[in-house]
Amino acid sequence: MLRRLLLGAAGVTALLALSACSSPHHLQPDPKRSVAVPASGSGQAVTVIAADDRPSDVLGTRSGSASSTATISVSPHEIVPRLQAEVERAVREMGFSPTAEPAPGRPSLTLTLKKLSYERGQSQPLVDEARLESVIEAEASNDGQTYTGTYTSRRVQSYAVKPDKATNQRMVTDLLTDGLNRAFADPELGQLLAR
Repeated sequence: MLRRLLLGAAGVTALLALSACSSPHHLQPDPKRSVAVPASGSGQAVTVIAADDRPSDVLGTRSGSASSTATISVSPHEIVPRLQAEVERAVREMGFSPTAEPAPGRPSLTLTLKKLSYERGQSQPLVDEARLESVIEAEASNDGQTYTGTYTSRRVQSYAVKPDKATNQRMVTDLLTDGLNRAFADPELGQLLAR
């Protein structure tokens, strides 16, 4: 009887482990810009908009197979408010007064997430690889002039055991943080907004 109970428990544990391997990861990354921004404003109002222009919520799959149900996804409803907060914080630290309301003639800054991907990289004996990439576009407009910057971040992560949800979330958060840092280290954005 004890043997049957132990075998049953081992079977349930194995099924749970297998289902965890095939379960989707719905991530909630929370990127935070960590670089200093150039001060260029003197309190002017700037319309700030964050957007998600990706064709799909799905970044990729945990196995690297396109037909896998173990998808990794980030919803626009999750990421856009976080990007909006970071853009507003950066604009405020640049010396401007951020607002979400557009107005004729007011300078504006639009930050768009264009790409966020998670793919399987090269495999070696006992070691696999995840390749992550993000593309962020920032467009500053003021007085009929526009400046657009595109900022690409990449990360390659080797692993022996497939990353769990917390690890994937941390990797995607770090990737997006790097993209924000690249965007707001660009002095052209603030200079155009200040004209």
